[in-house]
Amino acid sequence: MKQGLLHHIELYVSNLETSTAFWGWLLEELGYSKYQQWEQGQSWKLQDTYIVFVQTESKFLDIPYHRCRVGLNHLAFHGKSRQHIDELTVKLIERDVPILYANKHPLAGGNDHYAVYFEDPDRIKVEVVASNES
Repeated sequence: MKQGLLHHIELYVSNLETSTAFWGWLLEELGYSKYQQWEQGQSWKLQDTYIVFVQTESKFLDIPYHRCRVGLNHLAFHGKSRQHIDELTVKLIERDVPILYANKHPLAGGNDHYAVYFEDPDRIKVEVVASNES
């Protein structure tokens, strides 16, 4: 039954080209495929869920996103395993993506929570968590 599962997430971004380069790589690493594309947006899909990125109109760019304001704090994705988290971390560093909580990585969420935390180009926090089976 699909009731209650996320259908899609739509994020408005400050620079569509920069964000889709960042997110496209990451989402494809996590098993998503390109889904839709139009002049002001693009999406990726995995099974029944898709994530959409839309260029924010210039009149709304004056107040930048911050995860501590009301609204979205972060997006967390399932990773395959601890090894997958380690490999993804290396790829993020190679792409000059700063790892959040680096002094506690990969256990920043606690001893039983193996994950990597980082930010997208608009500073939306992203987390990829190892499966419990790993």
